[in-house]
Order: sequence, then C-alpha cells, then structure tokens
Amino acid sequence: MRKLPNETPSKPLDRAPHRKCILTGESLPQEALVRLALSPDNAIAPDVRAKAPGRGAWISVDRSALETAQAKGILKGALARAFKTGTLTIPDDLAGQVEKALERATLDRLGLESRGGMLLTGSEKIETAARQGDLNMLLHAADAGRDGSAKLDQAWRVGSDREGQDVRGQILPVDRQGLSVALGRQNVVHIGITDKRAAGRISHMLDRWRHFIGSDKVGGASDDGGEAEKKVA
Repeated sequence: MRKLPNETPSKPLDRAPHRKCILTGESLPQEALVRLALSPDNAIAPDVRAKAPGRGAWISVDRSALETAQAKGILKGALARAFKTGTLTIPDDLAGQVEKALERATLDRLGLESRGGMLLTGSEKIETAARQGDLNMLLHAADAGRDGSAKLDQAWRVGSDREGQDVRGQILPVDRQGLSVALGRQNVVHIGITDKRAAGRISHMLDRWRHFIGSDKVGGASDDGGEAEKKVA
C-alpha cells in the first residue's frame, strides 16, 4: 500500500507549531489557521496547504468575520504589516476563494485516503465495521437520508460501547455528488474511516473547513471529529 502524503502533523495540535492570527492576535496551532500568501505580482491568495514560498500571513476567523474585516479595511492594514508592504491587491472574493480552497483540500484528502484503502463506502460495509468496533470516524453527505444516517449512527454507538450517548456521524458541507466525484465512486452517501490516523488527518482538515464556513451552515452535525483526534494522539 502506497504511503499517503501527510498534510497534518503526527503530533497532537497542542504540540504543533503555533501561528498568530493577523486579525485577532490569537496564537493557535498552525493547522487550525488558514495561510494567506503574496504572489509575485503582489496579489493575496489563499494557501490552505501552506506550501507557497515566502512570507505568509495567518488568519483564524470565519468567513463572516473575514468579509467584515475586508470591507472595513482592517484586513488590508493587517496584511500590509504582515508582508511589510502597502502595495498589495486583495481580491474582492477572497473569502469565497478561501472557502473553495478549504473544500478542495478536504475532498482531496478524502480521495487520497480512499485510494489508500483507509475508508469504506456503502451502508452495509460501514454498518458491519461499525458494529464490530472497527470504525474511527463516520461521515454523512449533506443530502443523506435521515433514516439511513440514524441507522449507521446507532450501529457505531453499539460497536463502540456508547449506547445512550449522543454519538453521531458528522454531516459534511457537501452533497453525495461532490463526495462521489472526490472519491471516484458512484453514489457516495456515507463514509466510514477505519484507520485512526486517517481519521485524525481528515478531522483536522474538516474542522478547519467547518469553522470557516460557520457551523450554522452545516445541518445537524454531530460529534466525533474530536474523538478521532484523541485516538490519534
């Protein structure tokens, strides 16, 4: 089995490198923030994978706060200080670009884990793994049926000895069509992650994406991104 590129650290977030948000001044683990980069033509662009060369600027705010900071000119001033230049261009749709980049990075990670054999699709396979206690993370498409999701949630609670607890799979900010394209499979409605390190990698990226778009835009989400991180640690 080929080794997947690891876009998140093997260390828990509390021991990962910290960066300071240019808008709030808060210092947080690097993987919880979004990096903004300055292109050779002095244009600001999202660099959510933190791969672009040169100096970067980090933000921890959600989309609404970023749009407000840009509209009030606060973002431009903060970026000018971070990059030590006043000659920079901020695209009007920067917040939209960041959201799309976070979505793409998360779906790409799911695709990589799928090709590496780290996850399951298909309700029957997921339910079997859940009842056997082999599931580390459970995800549902945004348009998944309530009954189907509830059945898998219950199987997961039974298999992990957490009956009676509010343990449910996370509802993703993407529908089954988007998941199907990302995984290169047909009609992907539910995803079960069996490998705990893969669950941690996905959880880090999904948490950052969900934070940026705002939890109110993701229907009835559940729990266990945090559970996955604890197991990885």
